[in-house]
Amino acid sequence: MYKIIITYLFLVAPFLILAQEPTISVAPQQQVPDSILSEYISAQDTILIDSTGIDTMGMVKEEKPVIDAPIDYAATDSMIVSLDGQKVYLYNQAKVTYQNIELEAYYIELDLETKEIYAEGVLDSVGEMTQKPMFRQGSEEYESETMRYNFETEKAFITKVVSAQGEGFIHSDRTKKIGEEVFITKDAKYTTCDADHPHFYLHLTKAKVISNEKIITGPAYMVLEDFPLYFPIIPFGYFPNSPTYSSGILIPKYGEEQNRGFFLRDGGYYWAASEYFDLAVQGDIYSRGSWGARMKTNYKKRYKFGGNFGFEYAKNKYGEQGLDNYSVGTQYKILWSHSQDAKANPNQTFSASVNVSSSGYDKQNAYNMNDYLTTTKSSSISYSRKFENTPFNFSMNLRHSQNTKDSTMSLSLPEMTFNMAKIYPLRKKNRSGSVKFYEKFGINYTANFRNSINAKESEILSSSFATDWKNGIRHNLPISFPSFNLGTVNFSPGISYNEKWYFKKYNYNYVEEGEFPDNPSGIPDNVQIDTITGLNRVYDYSYSISASTNIYGFYAPRNPNSKIQRIRHKMTPSVSFSYRPDFGKEHYGYWQEVQVDDEGNTRYFDTNLGGIYGGSPGRGESGSINFSVNNNLEMKKLDTRDSTKTDEEQKYKKVKIIDNLSISSSYDLIRDSLNLAPFSIRARTTVAGVSINMGTTVDPYMVDENYRRIHKYAWNERSGIGKLGRVTRANLSFGMNFNSKDKKKGENNEGNNEDETPGPPEEVLPPIFDDYLDFSMPWDFGFDYSLNYTGATSASNPNGRVTQTLGLRGNISITNKWQMSAMTNFDIQEGEFALTSFRLNRDLHCWNMSFNFVPFGYRKSYSFTISASSSMLQDLKIQKQQSHYDNFNF
Repeated sequence: MYKIIITYLFLVAPFLILAQEPTISVAPQQQVPDSILSEYISAQDTILIDSTGIDTMGMVKEEKPVIDAPIDYAATDSMIVSLDGQKVYLYNQAKVTYQNIELEAYYIELDLETKEIYAEGVLDSVGEMTQKPMFRQGSEEYESETMRYNFETEKAFITKVVSAQGEGFIHSDRTKKIGEEVFITKDAKYTTCDADHPHFYLHLTKAKVISNEKIITGPAYMVLEDFPLYFPIIPFGYFPNSPTYSSGILIPKYGEEQNRGFFLRDGGYYWAASEYFDLAVQGDIYSRGSWGARMKTNYKKRYKFGGNFGFEYAKNKYGEQGLDNYSVGTQYKILWSHSQDAKANPNQTFSASVNVSSSGYDKQNAYNMNDYLTTTKSSSISYSRKFENTPFNFSMNLRHSQNTKDSTMSLSLPEMTFNMAKIYPLRKKNRSGSVKFYEKFGINYTANFRNSINAKESEILSSSFATDWKNGIRHNLPISFPSFNLGTVNFSPGISYNEKWYFKKYNYNYVEEGEFPDNPSGIPDNVQIDTITGLNRVYDYSYSISASTNIYGFYAPRNPNSKIQRIRHKMTPSVSFSYRPDFGKEHYGYWQEVQVDDEGNTRYFDTNLGGIYGGSPGRGESGSINFSVNNNLEMKKLDTRDSTKTDEEQKYKKVKIIDNLSISSSYDLIRDSLNLAPFSIRARTTVAGVSINMGTTVDPYMVDENYRRIHKYAWNERSGIGKLGRVTRANLSFGMNFNSKDKKKGENNEGNNEDETPGPPEEVLPPIFDDYLDFSMPWDFGFDYSLNYTGATSASNPNGRVTQTLGLRGNISITNKWQMSAMTNFDIQEGEFALTSFRLNRDLHCWNMSFNFVPFGYRKSYSFTISASSSMLQDLKIQKQQSHYDNFNF
């Protein structure tokens, strides 16, 4: 059928030598006039099928044409059709499209008789090949110098082709395409370098490439900067090239440590189980007996949930067996992260963030510096449920926290909370008019259950649930009364009721000749403690009323030329009174009076000592006045940096002098001594872009020779600044960051103001300066300073304790390819540096060079690495290092 159509084109084609991007579409099943059809049959003496499908012999025959879709082609220079209509010649930016195949080149020759297409580029004036043939089929794309392709067999012969295969590239002088996505090649180059002339490659003597699947090679060897490295030779190679993840072997890393010996690390197998989850199993082995294993899986169900889980186990041996320095340690680590899609269930959520390990794991197995410095870890598994169209919701948490420094661990298994949002029982459902006073009465309720333990890691599994675990239920029922105003003062009354349910309590007895050295701290050894199990109800309540207001002060300079418009001082004083009855009375049963010595002296002991929500309510009646004052100071000054503003208000900008300065304390009206609580002073301000935080605690009372507070005010006993009180705690911290100016900012910001008067013409540099670059070294630097003071607590430390630390960090880009960074911490009081590290990095285009150095301390080490940048060839590297594990034995 296509011959009939080409015959029709033949009648017109000799007159067509087109420019201006001519385009022709060849449709093989297009109908033509019968006269032309009969002439063409007699001329060719060939049996052809007409439009009805009946040949000249009267036989019905159906054949699927080779070219069963239109062929569109175009060119910007010229397009010539041969006299017989079988060939089309396209010049300059030629393009041919057939189904999902697209070919672009300088010159394309289309032969409809042999079903072949040929394309090539053209040399420019300097001898460079331009408009190279670019072949696209589906997602595949190839660039070459010449190409010949057959539509019928789908085979092609390609010269000087460069094809992208995953993260890598294949450069081949001669390539044969034997299938839609199958190629064979000889003496090809495989590299991950994207340069036209790659800096390194694997020379493949022969190879078979299956696109989006794999590359299989025969003998191959490495070539660096055109220098061949014949040894070691690779007898054969297999490179996975799947656009999706697939199962496979994880190649181990190798090296040597002085303590643990030669090693193979991170070797294993990756299993791409399904689109929902995968699994990686890896292991480490050392020549001196140490080993480790770990597994990690990722899972995800779209629009439902996703996460990952990992478990790691290590057994490390140090020293020689039979010697004093020999030690064996086993460690573990569990990581789990789970999150739920927000749209999966709006009324129900489940999430997990678990990080649990033995205390020595990070110290002995961490290769990341941040992991090594981490001494505290925490975990949480949470479930929450909101009951729709009700004020109720429920949540449950499993919590964990640990300190890897002293191996203490705290578990909360579980913690459950039931909450009722605030309701207004006196408010009418179908209310009309304004809200009545009594309708503002509100109440809410919270119940919390906890079961926890705090112990050493080694004691957790052997602990007793009855005696070592703490558990209980706490009920909280705050009742809010309507607030009201008297002038500018706002008053808020309230009642708070709390109730705790414990499942055990203590009974104390004095034993004259007994000794109980395991008693908790503060309880004499001759006092016997008996545990009484059963429900134990502990409740307390209090009444309160608070008042607050805002006071403003303004100052305006009298000088009319002053840049300061005014200064504003905002002061927010608040006062509250709370009353709590004496819960130490006998009928409450919270406190037990017990004899403590043979002289008949007695003391009160808490029957709910160490409860999970705290012990019993305090003894003694309390009527406290709490007061605080918050201050904010700012000014409005003329903005001299912007002279374009005309509005009177916009000419000025606000500048904060003091962000916040607060003072708070309380006074107990009922106590017979030490009524005034310590003053807490906090301040925050910003000076020249530096945020400064300060805080201190001042005790108004003096202390005796044992540093116990006595009822003597400091202002009556001291002189000078000491009259204000004793400073028991103080802190000061601030930090600052510096960085180089970005020269790119402000560029290309030329205005289009026509009224702008043009300035003198810019100086034009001579051509000899064209090769010079604008040299710049982007950098950033920062520091943090911290000062902490703790007052004297005993006669052995009369001056208290001061700690000062200074942290420094910085980065600099020496060139676009060279980067350097450093960080350190310095203890000013001890005069010692903490962890200090330096890093130097060089971008070698397709390679990367890095040098890491820790000059001193426990992490003293260095490493020098030159490695391929591609993750696909991550094991192609040269490394020299000294591990911090070689410093000394654990």
